[in-house]
Amino acid sequence: MKNIVFETNFDDLKIFRKGKVREVYEVENYLLVVASDRISAFDVIMNEAVPEKGQILSQISKFWFEKTNSIIKNHFISSVVNEYPEICHKYSDVLNGRSMIVKKCKPLPIEFVVRGYIAGSGWKEYSKYQTVCGIKLESGLQENQKLSNPIFTPATKADTGHDENISFEKMVEIIGIDLSEKLRDISIKLYEFGAEYLLKRGIILADTKFEFGLDENDEPILIDEALTPDSSRFWTAENYKIGKSQINFDKQILRDYLESIDWNKMPPPPTLPDEIIEKTLEKYKAAFFAITEKNWD
Repeated sequence: MKNIVFETNFDDLKIFRKGKVREVYEVENYLLVVASDRISAFDVIMNEAVPEKGQILSQISKFWFEKTNSIIKNHFISSVVNEYPEICHKYSDVLNGRSMIVKKCKPLPIEFVVRGYIAGSGWKEYSKYQTVCGIKLESGLQENQKLSNPIFTPATKADTGHDENISFEKMVEIIGIDLSEKLRDISIKLYEFGAEYLLKRGIILADTKFEFGLDENDEPILIDEALTPDSSRFWTAENYKIGKSQINFDKQILRDYLESIDWNKMPPPPTLPDEIIEKTLEKYKAAFFAITEKNWD
């Protein structure tokens, strides 16, 4: 499989932030967000890329930004390169489909995670302590079972290395009680909206994470990405069974492969087989179709 890692080369644009997948540039009074084809797992960036992944993620995020605008405003302005500041136009071949111009804001240093099902690291913790991120849950739950109510489990953000789960009280220490309560409630509303919408299309939204920033008026807005295969755990509703492995639409196929080999989940990452890259790309394309009801190709 031809696998070229997408790398930007915008010599005359000022870098604002480089994350595991996205790069953000300052352009006049705006920010230019560019989604690469890089993929990470267990907070480690793989050496290989997943071709077209950045474009798929950008289009899914755009879809959700437009769908959730009534719940909370977001930073999205445009994804049409001709509408960007003129300095960007010469990079249209690179930017087309994988970028967006957004509002400047102050990002909050928190991952706003909502879990509707007990899966992944949450299940591992529950199996030992009957808690998820320190939250006591009812006894007798099985792996991948739906929770009686979604739970909010924040984490600190990390550009490199591992994110760290934190308590709600710790989040209050970082961003204050009013903002913490407001964004906890909004995160749950966004999850419930997405879960209901996706279930009608045959997808279970097991869990997801959001990011928020403060705009020029210190009002919170949704930023980064929303309800994508990178930020969410998607399962097929038709094949869902409690206590069993699920058929997914996210990058779980990559995580499962990495769990099956002798790797300590620390850099450097192992080499990915072409088969895993191809299967991961097909999952992203399937997610795009299921969400937008449009074929990616």
